[in-house]
Amino acid sequence: MRGLTAVAILMLGLICGSSVTAADSSGSAPNPLDAIPPQMPFNTPYGAPISLQRAQALLQAAIDEANRRGWRLNIAVVDSGANLVAFARMDGAMLGSIVIAEHKARTAAKFRRPTRVFEEAIQKQNYHYILTLDDMVASRGGIPLIEEGKLIGAIGCSGGTGSQDEAVCNAAASTINK
Repeated sequence: MRGLTAVAILMLGLICGSSVTAADSSGSAPNPLDAIPPQMPFNTPYGAPISLQRAQALLQAAIDEANRRGWRLNIAVVDSGANLVAFARMDGAMLGSIVIAEHKARTAAKFRRPTRVFEEAIQKQNYHYILTLDDMVASRGGIPLIEEGKLIGAIGCSGGTGSQDEAVCNAAASTINK
């Protein structure tokens, strides 16, 4: 077997049904998923749910930002338990994005992190296991709402590109997230 390249070893492993991979033969770095962080990431405690009045004010802030930019979006605000509190579909916003806006908001609340984190995990870090998580969306445009160190809800926007959705969510969330 002397002189076999990593590709040849990989092919031999595939033919023989072995689990040998090119990474195994090259002595690559350990799997980053095996690292054990000293503290829990995204460990923001859940707080009291956002009120309807504040959720509606958040919707208005998002609508104002989307109008300023000429974008037509669907916007959802959920409470700390990921339950829908307020929703707006701007005139002309894509119908298919209604449930996506809600899903982004629920994901941001349930997992206590922006949905962009999941997008980047799949696209930049090849953490494909993210695709196996239940009731989550891996597309930017969902932002947790943090007040006094506690998660009170989340906002999700959909109908534009992911970066447009995220920009509107961030503009609205900045009225709460200090």
